[in-house]
Amino acid sequence: MSSHHSKQAGSRQSGAGPAHLLMQWHLSDRCNLRCTHCYQSNYQGEERGLADWRGLLLDYQGFLNTRQIAHGHINVTGGEPLALNEFPAFMEMLAAARERIGFGILSNGTLIDRATARQLRNWGTHHVQVSIEGMRETHERIRGSGSFDAAITGVQALVAEGVPCVISFTAQRSNWREFPAVAQLGRELGVSRVWSDRLIPTGQADMAEVLTPGETQEFFQMMRAAQQPQPVIWGKRSPVAMHRALQFIESDERAYRCTAGDTLITVMPDGTLYPCRRLPIAVGNVYQTPLATLYQSSLFKRLRDPAWVSTGCENCTYRSICRGGLRCLAHALTGDFQHADPGCWLAATSATAPTTATAPSSAVRT
Repeated sequence: MSSHHSKQAGSRQSGAGPAHLLMQWHLSDRCNLRCTHCYQSNYQGEERGLADWRGLLLDYQGFLNTRQIAHGHINVTGGEPLALNEFPAFMEMLAAARERIGFGILSNGTLIDRATARQLRNWGTHHVQVSIEGMRETHERIRGSGSFDAAITGVQALVAEGVPCVISFTAQRSNWREFPAVAQLGRELGVSRVWSDRLIPTGQADMAEVLTPGETQEFFQMMRAAQQPQPVIWGKRSPVAMHRALQFIESDERAYRCTAGDTLITVMPDGTLYPCRRLPIAVGNVYQTPLATLYQSSLFKRLRDPAWVSTGCENCTYRSICRGGLRCLAHALTGDFQHADPGCWLAATSATAPTTATAPSSAVRT
C-alpha cells in the first residue's frame, strides 16, 4: 500500500512537470449571489480582459508544451463566470484550443437556460458544475431567495442539452445532514456526479460552520450510504463520488491526496497564483511572471514533496497515501498548512497512540 504510492509519487524527475495540469481560472469576483460561505471577501476586485486572458492561455499552452504534458484542463469560474459580458468571447477563445485543452465551468447555475446550455455544448464544454447546498429552504438560507429553483432550472437545461452536469455540495454544520436528499435529487435530475467537500472558513464563511472530526466521519458514512446502488428504485448506478480528502477511509474509492501546487493551480481575477482557491497563499502573478517560473516556487515544491507528511500524521496508517487531508482547512484553522487536517478523526488520536485502522483495498488503487 504505502510503498506503491510512495514509488508513484517519487517517480517524477526533479524539475519535471506533472502528468496533467488543472488550472482553476477565476475570471472575476463579480457574482449575482451573496452566499454565506463564499471564499470571496468582496465582489469588486481587480480583473483583466480578453487581451490578458489570451496571453495567459498562451502561457498555459506553453507550459504544457515545455513540460510535455499531453493534455491540460481549465475550470472556468468566478464569482459567477456567466455574469460577465466577456464570457462568450472568452469561451470562443477556449473552444479554439479544445483539441489540446479541456474546459469545464463552475457555476451557481442560476443564469443557465436552454439556449445557454446549448451554446455551452456547442463550445465543447466538458462539464458544468452547479452548487446545491441542500433542499430549497437550506439552499436559499445559504445562497439567497429564489436561488434554488433557478439552479435546478439550470441543471435541467444542461441535462436536456446533453452537457454533463455535476452537483457540488459544500458540507457545513447547518446542512450536512441533507446530503442524502441532494444525492437523491441528483439522481432524479440525471446529473453525472454528486460530490462534496467540507467548508473552509475563509472569506464570508463562519468558523462555527466547520464540521467537527466526529461530524466529518459521520458525514462520510452518510455519503457512503447514499452511494449504494438502488437499482429497483433508480435503475442505474449511484452518481455519488467520494474522491476527496479523507473520504476514501469510509468508502471503496481510491485514496486521495491534496494536489494543490502539483496537478492543480489557481489563478485569481487579478492574476495572483495560488496552489488552490481554498489555500490562498500567493506565489506571484501570472501576468508578470511565467507559469513555468511560478510552478517552481518554494511553496509549490513543498506541497508536492512526496516525502512530506503533515505534522500529527506521523503514526497514521494512511500517512504515505493521504499525507494530511485538507491542507487548506489546516491553514484556515491553525495558520499552518503543514498541520494535520483538523477534521480528521484519526489525527485526533494519533498524537497519543498509533492508529490500528486497516487500509481499505481502495488505498492501493490509482
